[in-house]
Amino acid sequence: MRHHGDAEVRDGGAGLTDLAVNVRGGTPPGWLKERIAASLDGLAAYPDGRAARRAVAARHGLPDDRVLLTAGAAEAFVLLARAIPARRPVVVHPQFTEPEAALRDAGRPVGRVLLDESDGFRLRPGQVPEDADLVVIGNPTNPTSVLHPAEDIAALARPGRTLVVDEAFMDAVPGEPGSLAGRTDLPGLVVLRSLTKTWGLAGLRVGYVLAAPETVAALEHGRPLWPVSTPALVAAEACCEPAALAEAERVAVRVAADRAHLAARLDRFAGIRVHGPAAGPFLLIRHPHAAAVRARLRDHGFAVRRGDTFPGLGPQWLRLAVRDRDTTDRFAAALEKVLRTLGPDGDR
Repeated sequence: MRHHGDAEVRDGGAGLTDLAVNVRGGTPPGWLKERIAASLDGLAAYPDGRAARRAVAARHGLPDDRVLLTAGAAEAFVLLARAIPARRPVVVHPQFTEPEAALRDAGRPVGRVLLDESDGFRLRPGQVPEDADLVVIGNPTNPTSVLHPAEDIAALARPGRTLVVDEAFMDAVPGEPGSLAGRTDLPGLVVLRSLTKTWGLAGLRVGYVLAAPETVAALEHGRPLWPVSTPALVAAEACCEPAALAEAERVAVRVAADRAHLAARLDRFAGIRVHGPAAGPFLLIRHPHAAAVRARLRDHGFAVRRGDTFPGLGPQWLRLAVRDRDTTDRFAAALEKVLRTLGPDGDR
């Protein structure tokens, strides 16, 4: 469960074109790098997260006490697993595996709700056990790229249950339909956001939690002092400014167009099935010999994400990050060569 897309690139040597990691190419943008670089002059002082917290709160129309800045969304999963005394946590799969891994590390007996490929990996609220006191779901979901309607996820909220919605990829969806980030009327709602994907800040580790003040206080209790660095706080503040939000929306529109181009190129290949409709900056595809395809794509200079490490998927699945059209066209040419080499059993 701890296999992630970066391993596909890191273990492949130099020169691979990365379609395995869902971080936007060409990032961070120059203006953001300048803001982060300028923050280095303040490294002698301890981090002060108040300005970043206010910026995040304002971005979502929330009071400051409903915001917790974290060292990436991954830290938030660990904090939740330790702080929420859930007796029957449930994770909706296929999805990002770190929430379940964090719960298991905390000694929680994790249940799974496996969404069905034949139903488009869509959430049916009735699938979640009524006695689940902590539910985790991604929206849009990694790796399926499914955007669940807000009302379907909201239907999971109830008194006595913590509902964790991982919206790490929501800012890559034009207009952010389906987001629950600004909601304060749903009991137990916890929304997680990441600045990693759109802004290319995986190495900086910055994200945040939106939740009721008492939940924020519980997550903060026992946490080390100054867990988020000054450069990360500066980045969080900068990415919540109006100009940055406008840029993120333009990027989301462009990514949607690039995703459509990738899907169209893939649809030309016999044996490749593209799962859709897709809303995230990645596509989930199926091929009967996906493992062989993935291995041979590496020989042609492309790294893609294996799908069998996601609960509910098998070895016939791959996840592809959306890139610009030129990269997609180069990838399609390489994929065509790879598919030509496969025999009926995936051999040469």
